Amino acid sequence: MAKIEDILRERIMILDGAMGTMIQRYKLEEADFRGDILKDHPHPLKGNNDLLSITRPDIIKDIHRQYFEAGADIIETNTFGSTSVAQADYHLEHLVYQINYEAAKIAREVADEFTKKEPNKPRFVAGSMGPTTKLASMSPDVNNPGFRAITFDELVAAFKEQAKGLLDGGVDLLLPETITDTLNVKAALFAIQELFEETGKQVPVMVSGTITDASGRILSGQTAEAFLISVSHVPLLSIGLNCAMGASALRPYLKILSDKAPFFISAYPNAGLPNEFGQYDQTAIEMGNEVEEYLKEGLVNILGGCCGSTPDHIKRLAEIAKKYKPRQVNSEVLV
Repeated sequence: MAKIEDILRERIMILDGAMGTMIQRYKLEEADFRGDILKDHPHPLKGNNDLLSITRPDIIKDIHRQYFEAGADIIETNTFGSTSVAQADYHLEHLVYQINYEAAKIAREVADEFTKKEPNKPRFVAGSMGPTTKLASMSPDVNNPGFRAITFDELVAAFKEQAKGLLDGGVDLLLPETITDTLNVKAALFAIQELFEETGKQVPVMVSGTITDASGRILSGQTAEAFLISVSHVPLLSIGLNCAMGASALRPYLKILSDKAPFFISAYPNAGLPNEFGQYDQTAIEMGNEVEEYLKEGLVNILGGCCGSTPDHIKRLAEIAKKYKPRQVNSEVLV
């Protein structure tokens, strides 16, 4: 199979869209999340989408297939909240390795199925590693700014367990994403590098942060440039931005990364902003028009969708991306 680095030099690659948006379409109930394995679990599980890789793998496979059919080159595993830190909300820390392993295995099967059908367009699996539910550099208590809900070492242990499950399940890439706190992602990167050293197995690593408001900073206060500097000691495949404020609002910050990063650049914005009911109204055409501005300026190498995006959005992005050349990486640029 062709190396992803070589493909990225030739064309813009397409990442999939939202998992949660698609799962909502299935109108699932508590029993779907429990399956047989957790029938007697004493805590509510509805809404724990990552569990579906074990209890309703048919649904997760179907969603992966829909994104590949829409034109995606890379799909993300259904593991955004699959750390012991996040799963503690459901008292399921003991299932973390299994959730990650099964999610990776499912995605791998579907990717191989499509690669076999179209050997000239290999499909890849990125292991999704969300930011967890706790911040390492900020206090959750306004009255005690020195307090931390979690330590760096605890995050490292959590991310390492997740990454091991993903690697064992067969992912091609690891993707710490939607980063709101740079210290969290530094823990994830440390865990990944430690795991690579221990296992002798290595895959490319992508990193994606999220700009939380019009100040152009991530939640822990760093600008896009500072975020880049903080992680640039790691030999990343790509750095980019996802989620947040929609495609148009992300453009100036992608430009900063594009100008300064010696890595490939990724972008997968939300389908606009949510309405008063929390729904995303932006159509595939509207999102495509906004994202096309990135491509005209040559800012990105990997393009996809986050919250609110569907296979229709990804299909539109794939159509537009064919018309443009990818951003050229200048390896001599270093912030």
